[in-house]
Amino acid sequence: MSEFEVIGEEVQWQGRILKGGSETYRYPDGSENTFDKVWHPGAVGVLAVDETHVWLVKQPREAARLHHSLEIPAGKRDRPGEPLLDLAKRELVEEIGKQASNWRELLSFYPTPGFCDERMWIFVAEGLSDAAGGPAPEDDEHIEIVPWPLADLDGAISQVEDAKTLIALLWLAKS
Repeated sequence: MSEFEVIGEEVQWQGRILKGGSETYRYPDGSENTFDKVWHPGAVGVLAVDETHVWLVKQPREAARLHHSLEIPAGKRDRPGEPLLDLAKRELVEEIGKQASNWRELLSFYPTPGFCDERMWIFVAEGLSDAAGGPAPEDDEHIEIVPWPLADLDGAISQVEDAKTLIALLWLAKS
């Protein structure tokens, strides 16, 4: 396995969430390569499960031209210094109006490491109950809450095109 060091970066565009540009790397043999890169603050996903349902959402994902993406509740790291578990708890309340008494970190992964440094953490939330005030999606979110029957987990898996949700549901199916 070849180690490398970052020897330069050029940010060519910065938006509300992401920035894009290029990074240059040097390898042990002295060679250098420059690649396009997207910087992302990271995100969490929540696998919310009760005795009979896994709680999902449907929402548009305009960048992928998906009108109804079936997903686990999730959100980006948009508050500097916020602990990951606090972000997961906040997203569960915002997106489906639930809170959980039992939490555990399941895993983390890089969804698209070929060009992006985004890291995603998946948390399992159990012991669900309704949160005070119900769901409170952000102004730019168009979310439909989908309590999916655990007895038809394969049905959900067959409809999902989102990587974090596939990972979470496949884990749930094998556990």
